[in-house]
Amino acid sequence: MVPAFSADYLAQRSQLIAQDRSLRADYAIEKDLSEDERKADEILRLIRTREAQSVWSAENATKHHHGSQQLFPGMEFLTARETIVETKLFDILSKMPKGGLLHAHLGAMVRADVLLELALSQPAMHVRVPEVVSEATIDSVLPQFRGLPKSQWTTHMSITDPAYEPSSWVPMKNARDNFSATLGGPEGFDRWLTSTLTINPAEAYGTHNSTVEVCNSLQKIWKKFQCTFGVSEGLVFFEPVLREYIRAYFLSSIEDGISYLETRMLFHAKTILDAEGEQTIDHKGFLELYDGVVKEVEAKMREEGRADEFVGSKVIYTVLRILTPEDLDWYLEDCIEMKKRFPHLIAGFDFVGHEDTLRPLIDYAEPLLRFVARQKELGISIPFIFHAGETLGDGTMADMNLYDAILLGTKRIGHGFSLIRHPKLLEICREREICVEICPISNEILRLTGSMPMHPLPAIMNQGVHVALCSDDPAIFGNMGLSFDFYQVFVASEVNGLATLRALVWDSIKYSSLEGTQQEEAFAKLERRWPLFIRYILDAYGTV
Repeated sequence: MVPAFSADYLAQRSQLIAQDRSLRADYAIEKDLSEDERKADEILRLIRTREAQSVWSAENATKHHHGSQQLFPGMEFLTARETIVETKLFDILSKMPKGGLLHAHLGAMVRADVLLELALSQPAMHVRVPEVVSEATIDSVLPQFRGLPKSQWTTHMSITDPAYEPSSWVPMKNARDNFSATLGGPEGFDRWLTSTLTINPAEAYGTHNSTVEVCNSLQKIWKKFQCTFGVSEGLVFFEPVLREYIRAYFLSSIEDGISYLETRMLFHAKTILDAEGEQTIDHKGFLELYDGVVKEVEAKMREEGRADEFVGSKVIYTVLRILTPEDLDWYLEDCIEMKKRFPHLIAGFDFVGHEDTLRPLIDYAEPLLRFVARQKELGISIPFIFHAGETLGDGTMADMNLYDAILLGTKRIGHGFSLIRHPKLLEICREREICVEICPISNEILRLTGSMPMHPLPAIMNQGVHVALCSDDPAIFGNMGLSFDFYQVFVASEVNGLATLRALVWDSIKYSSLEGTQQEEAFAKLERRWPLFIRYILDAYGTV
């Protein structure tokens, strides 16, 4: 029998814990879990505890030489990935309906091997390099790709032949087929191309693991990150590839349980290449292409009896934060025009690019305020959905972007990594329900944090700020879909349970750009799918 003083102390302790967690989005949900959900929650917690010992024990050997040499839950993703996919917990989370993916950059949403296959299917796709690819240059030379007009096609055979003329175009298929045997032949070409499109463990945790600024005022890891887009741009933004690329993005997301996508599409270039290799597809044509694939995938899912698995997709109009305020005016007017033409598709406006080194939001305040006034005149709404606070800085311009994002009325905040340093801003986000798009694995690989236990996410959630988990640029990081991000977050906190998962999933729809009947439909589809997920946990793992 517990002594009276001990029982009283324990009651006070339980009350204090409850008060401390009462602001969390999952607090009320946990009280309302069904009986089956409570059983599933117990199973999830038990598996997490057991795998923390059996899988993530510090006594187990790591599979990589880079990153931590001691295993632990939520450790560096690129080192842990091979282990994660073998766990029971990952199997469960991969089956979970995940609602919406609200922070996704179009240029990095399809696996490198799939993109390679799509590009190789196009005879017009050519490649060039600034110097011969050899054993001495293969780790430093970057390829440029382009779909050429037929009149410019060449018959050159190789980019590894010593006779190759630097910067001359070679058909991509020829370049692959004739890649030097000493560099691995065609498979070596694939590995080389993949290495230019992704960040590997050696780079993230070794050669590029630094916050010291290097040439071009870029941090090492960000320089590598941005180089991947320079390579992928020519492969992706060629109409025949782009159409199938968008389709692959949608279908792979659906397979991971994502039913809705808000895609940040870069409109910085005013045209992209058509099927003939000519720069004729303007922003209107770009959106028509995207919208067409959305409709085709919706029809496909209905035909397969899987309509509940896809709600659709919208677009966040983005430009690079290198524009002058004067140049920005053209894009803001263009964004308004695209909203008029595609009111169902344009969800918001944002800037992209490295916050630590590029222009801050304050530089654009004047044209952005005019943009808001212009919308009121026209009776339209294009919310700001700003990247802000994706930085380790405290009081730096990148950190100060958070103030401007909130003053300008941002609907959500992309990343918000430094938000935890600002108690008033946290309070405002809680009161105004400004959801934060947290990208855990992206933050870790880009070295804002060393691991998930060090990430500020739990503190942000404890302050009552709503969160949507996002994968950011999964083709570069290897965290395709959302299962990996959910896994890393779930194993890094003992507080997290099934209620946490449900809160994150439901908030991804609540704070999306879906409105009215669209949002009601999305919630209804989730409500039908969620019990099937719970039943899977009980049936597959009920005897663990």
